[in-house]
Amino acid sequence: MLTKRKWIVCSAWPYVNTVPHLGTFIQLLSADVFSRYLKLKGDEFVSVSGSDEHGTPVEVEAIRAGVAPKQLTDKYHMIICQLLEKYEVDLTNYTRTENPVHIRIVQDICKKIYENGYIFQQTTSMPYCKKCERFLPDRFVEGQCPYCSYDNAKGDQCESCGRVLEPLELKNARCVLCGTEPETRSSKHWLFDLPKLESRIKAYLDACTEFPSNARNFSMRWIQEGLKPRALTRDNKWGIPAPFPGAEDKTVYVWIEAVLGYVSAVVEWAEKAGRPLDWKSFWFDSSTRNVHFIGKDNIPFHTIIFPALLMATSDDYVLPWQVSSTEFILFESQKFSKSRRIGIWVDEALEIADPDYWRFVLMAMRPESKDANFTWPEFGSLVNSGLNDAIGNFINRTLTFLAARYDGEVPEPDSFDDADSRLMDEIKQAPTRVGELFEKLLLREALLLIVEMARNGNQYMSLREPWHLIKTHKKRADTTLYVAVQLVHALAFLLEPFIPNTSRKILSQLGLEERAAVGVWDKIGIHLLHPGHKIGKPEPIFKKVDSDEIQKRLR
Repeated sequence: MLTKRKWIVCSAWPYVNTVPHLGTFIQLLSADVFSRYLKLKGDEFVSVSGSDEHGTPVEVEAIRAGVAPKQLTDKYHMIICQLLEKYEVDLTNYTRTENPVHIRIVQDICKKIYENGYIFQQTTSMPYCKKCERFLPDRFVEGQCPYCSYDNAKGDQCESCGRVLEPLELKNARCVLCGTEPETRSSKHWLFDLPKLESRIKAYLDACTEFPSNARNFSMRWIQEGLKPRALTRDNKWGIPAPFPGAEDKTVYVWIEAVLGYVSAVVEWAEKAGRPLDWKSFWFDSSTRNVHFIGKDNIPFHTIIFPALLMATSDDYVLPWQVSSTEFILFESQKFSKSRRIGIWVDEALEIADPDYWRFVLMAMRPESKDANFTWPEFGSLVNSGLNDAIGNFINRTLTFLAARYDGEVPEPDSFDDADSRLMDEIKQAPTRVGELFEKLLLREALLLIVEMARNGNQYMSLREPWHLIKTHKKRADTTLYVAVQLVHALAFLLEPFIPNTSRKILSQLGLEERAAVGVWDKIGIHLLHPGHKIGKPEPIFKKVDSDEIQKRLR
């Protein structure tokens, strides 16, 4: 039995300048899958994310569209909330950065860090577009990456090599709005004194033995190169007003603001619940595990900048315990790109297949150790082989046989032989084996283990051939169906975090309540279906997809 714990589950906040693509959505889905596991286990948790409204990508898109940024973010925040509901992504609090609680918390934390001596003022050089008459922070400027020579690197990060950048580092820079080569001008800014915290950050990283290799290697490289002060302010008009004396014309840098959203979202949840101090029972409890689901391009902001901000408050916040920093999902060997229309967007995906199909495929492809390449043949293979042939076929053949030959009643078993005992042991061990993978945030491996259990169930049925046994050895057939239906019962709960609607269908066909109960995880394989239990009406759960037909429809 796994230990009960307290968790803060965080997912990277998507920019709301457009509908997210599947590569962005997988982080929100991962947080939901993990949170559903915690709920079944009976752990105490709060899961949070939200729409990142203040980033320069939003402001750039709004300028191009000729609308106010708030008008753009209102539109896409609503669309994303509707899509999350359709995919059954049910976080404790999915919020947004343009809300009073978030603004208040960000400003309060920034003021505390300033008062503690970790923020200083400095005149810095910034690219300036004479034609647009504005400074060009972050995504307002593009150019060649100084590290990998990628030609379309952004002013804050290169999406090719992942290096975090400053706008003036770009070669052959250009304004994204008009294409003009910017000039350099001076601008007064407030900087976060990261070097003051370098020894504490290194000690923290040394202790984070649970971090995946990409997060650890990337972070330690930053430490080895020496931490540098990071700007806390920007010259944007759209954003949270900087709370420092003399910074009235500045806004808080979006990456500082976004990671502090993990704190503000929990505060907002507690205040909405009418228990305004409950957020402290998570963030200031040293036993709480704070986990983050992000892409590898967000690593330094979650392993260095966010912990450093919390340290600089001098309050006893729990620091990130684990950062599940996935590699990239590619679309037919290319990076997702809105401008080049490469990839699949979350709304379009629903026109192709059921939400549970997408939940299953994305978790089965989750790039936990290396980039994953999405292709339509791969999509078809995962649905047809995993969902339909392994899980669906085993459940349907078991329940239809029970309905047809046992009048839908679970039979009384005889003594178990080796094959029966092996499968029953596998069922009993499943909560621990799958749960251990969940708690390492290896969601893909957890799902593949469950699929393997269904395949073992199919092999068991094929080996036993109860359709023949029932004519010659009725007691052996009874035992076979008793064991098989126990596996169906276990699969209904094990699959709930991944494909919740399917879980409800299986439970209904088993004649049970249609929703998995809180705290049921440890009872899987212990609380069995008793002989005489009456199942519901069996129906096929999945159907195969034709990847060739899908590609024809998309042309």
